[in-house]
Amino acid sequence: MLLYGSNLGNAATHATTNMPALLAGGGFKHGQHLAFDTKNNTPLCNLYISMLQRLGIASDRFGSGTKPMHGLEML
Repeated sequence: MLLYGSNLGNAATHATTNMPALLAGGGFKHGQHLAFDTKNNTPLCNLYISMLQRLGIASDRFGSGTKPMHGLEML
């Protein structure tokens, strides 16, 4: 599994919301673009929970994340 992203959602304003991320591999269903509510952001840590669970690490919390990210079905 490979995660590539940016530390800023908008470099002009140094915003740390709506950050772009690219996830490849890991047995997830790929070939899609997931867009989430820009006002009520999904924590990036939810993606980390999904990745940890896919690696077999029992985790239901990570940082500000409280659940796996929806939209990332496994093959």
